[in-house]
Amino acid sequence: MKIATFNVNSVRARMPILLEWLDEVQPDLVALQETKAADDVFPMADLEMAGWFASIHGQKRYNGVAMISKKPLEDVEVGFSDGWPEDCRVIQATLDGVRFINTYVPNGTEVGSEKWDYKMRWMDEFGSFVSSRYKPTDKVIWLGDINVAPTPDDVFESAKHLGGVGHHPDEFEKLSRLVDWGWTDCFRNFDGNQGPGHYTFWDFRIRGSVSRNLGWRIDHIYATEPLVGQVERCWVDRDPRTLERPSDHTPLLATL
Repeated sequence: MKIATFNVNSVRARMPILLEWLDEVQPDLVALQETKAADDVFPMADLEMAGWFASIHGQKRYNGVAMISKKPLEDVEVGFSDGWPEDCRVIQATLDGVRFINTYVPNGTEVGSEKWDYKMRWMDEFGSFVSSRYKPTDKVIWLGDINVAPTPDDVFESAKHLGGVGHHPDEFEKLSRLVDWGWTDCFRNFDGNQGPGHYTFWDFRIRGSVSRNLGWRIDHIYATEPLVGQVERCWVDRDPRTLERPSDHTPLLATL
């Protein structure tokens, strides 16, 4: 099984890139974030014509998550168990006996702001949700835009960014607490993926960010213990980020 996570930063704007990439890579499941499309305007027909299924949870102009697959997904759910959050950041489904949780974790915008407090609360709520629904011995994959670069190797010029949104000790603590429940970072679990320079996001506002590799690793794939040994490979596909009118993110993939 080949899976991927991809923050498309507007699914309608990125549809040509997405369709070409799907045709070339042929993943079994792709978790999308920041689709920025309400369900009634999501480009479902484009995907269906190309032979793909989609499960969606979107809102106008902001956020939005989806899962694209080669065959229909089972037991699709959106949000947390209590219906929170109201914004569209969580979708989960089952494929071939594996439960997938796709999240678009809030950015936080500015340390100390209301949106920052919301991010902190959101991460706590996600931890409570996971522990109430699953056990570390279940076959579960958590993937998506996590919006945290958790180590100095996960962002260019770590010392410069330390203490800011995405690379803040409070975020490190929240993510570490989540991971300690029973998740393994699939990318860093391979010897060839150690050290700096492995990024999934390059800011549009930095001139030459991709060619200079001034990026962040904020898109992650995590697996529970029963699946860790089945992950054969995990890698970043930088090609979509180099195309015309790209997302500021690029896909992260794994094969099981």
